[in-house]
Amino acid sequence: MSDYAIRLGATGGPEVLRAEAVELPPPGPDEVRIRQTAIDLSHDDVLVRTGSVPAELPTGLGSSAVGVVEAAGSRADVAVGERVAYATVPFGAYATVRNVPAEALVPLPDTIGDEDAAAVLARGLLVWALIRRVHRVEAGETVVFHAAADGVGLIAGQWLSHLGARPIGTVGAADEVRLAIENGYDEIVLDRFDDLAARARELTDGVGVPVVYDPLGVSTVASSTAALGPHGLLVSSGPRLTTHLPDATALRAASAEVLDLVVRGVVRPNLRQRFDLADAGKAQEALESRALVGATVLLP
Repeated sequence: MSDYAIRLGATGGPEVLRAEAVELPPPGPDEVRIRQTAIDLSHDDVLVRTGSVPAELPTGLGSSAVGVVEAAGSRADVAVGERVAYATVPFGAYATVRNVPAEALVPLPDTIGDEDAAAVLARGLLVWALIRRVHRVEAGETVVFHAAADGVGLIAGQWLSHLGARPIGTVGAADEVRLAIENGYDEIVLDRFDDLAARARELTDGVGVPVVYDPLGVSTVASSTAALGPHGLLVSSGPRLTTHLPDATALRAASAEVLDLVVRGVVRPNLRQRFDLADAGKAQEALESRALVGATVLLP
């Protein structure tokens, strides 16, 4: 087949993913057709495939990708041939080509490659929401960020260091410590359940930290709250960005801030793995087994 999409008809293991031929209608007045060049691989896609995150089946997978505008509707504000990215579109990014709302698109600077843009945009926007909106981190603050060696955590460490904060990261394995340190973390706690609170208080003269960013969930709530100081904030994060990006203007402004940090070398995408789109099942299997570090992209 020429154009295709990876779709999910039933929940289960990687073997339930199927490649299906795609025949797109012309884009609507407010849509564009994108010839995709790089697609972000996210753990959220695995959660949908396994049924941990409910979705109406059959469905596509993936919500962030990069490509070139191939056709544009009459009201679209992007031009044919323009390089664009998106990170807030409903599932369906696992495809060679797709139609998406023009308002969801972000123009890309020439100085950022397609693969790096796919690896950084969604994660960078999540970090932006966490450290610039939910709790605006200031220079000199000591903060905790769980899962410091995953794709989001690595961007957070770099950005927090750039802001002049003192980030404490937690990791789940000894071989992740060096990677987290190389990406801006001042301190790493390997045992996030038993040692976090004590280390956080040691580094803050017994006070505790003002904020803990926790994408992990129930397992770390107790240690996270114990690390907080008076009136501290525990931020439980997930994949939904639209709360902080209500329209195209807000999306593009936040994206420009993220991409500018990449252009200036403040944030490195940490793209470590590439898989063919046709091997999306293998990519997800590797992600589930913790065989991947940093960011991974699928290539159509």
